[in-house]
Amino acid sequence: MKRLVRGRVPTTVAGRSPTEEAPGGDGAATDGTTDGGAKLRRTLGRSDLRAVPEARRALRELLDEWGPPERSQTAELLTSELVTNALVHTDHDAVLTATVGPKRLRVEVRDFVGRRPRLRAPVADDGTNGRGLVLVQSLADAWGVRALGVGKVVWFELDGGPA
Repeated sequence: MKRLVRGRVPTTVAGRSPTEEAPGGDGAATDGTTDGGAKLRRTLGRSDLRAVPEARRALRELLDEWGPPERSQTAELLTSELVTNALVHTDHDAVLTATVGPKRLRVEVRDFVGRRPRLRAPVADDGTNGRGLVLVQSLADAWGVRALGVGKVVWFELDGGPA
């Protein structure tokens, strides 16, 4: 099922009712995602693209015992896309938070710019630009954008499944 989350960004929601998160909420999911599982939190320096491989490495360590290996690889890819977007398309720091529960992973990247990301169809001669949110939409079990008082959070969730 497809829906819009607070604006123009299409969101794929697997197995959920099409509701939006309350503005100004804390981002905690109500479905067991943040059930006291392992958590990763990193502040990413403004325009510091060296943070992208560091974020992938930290997430890989967090997910060492979680789900099948291909789910962890998908999580790394999607995380690097969100981190890259936040660092390339804003001129501010960003904050990466990943929470792992027994059944689900939730990754959030907060930035401090209110401009909403736009899902756009990649153009063949545009190199590798414009594909990040398309990948997130295609591979995440759920994803969305939540406006905050200052900035926004772009998030995705992956179900763990049996290891």
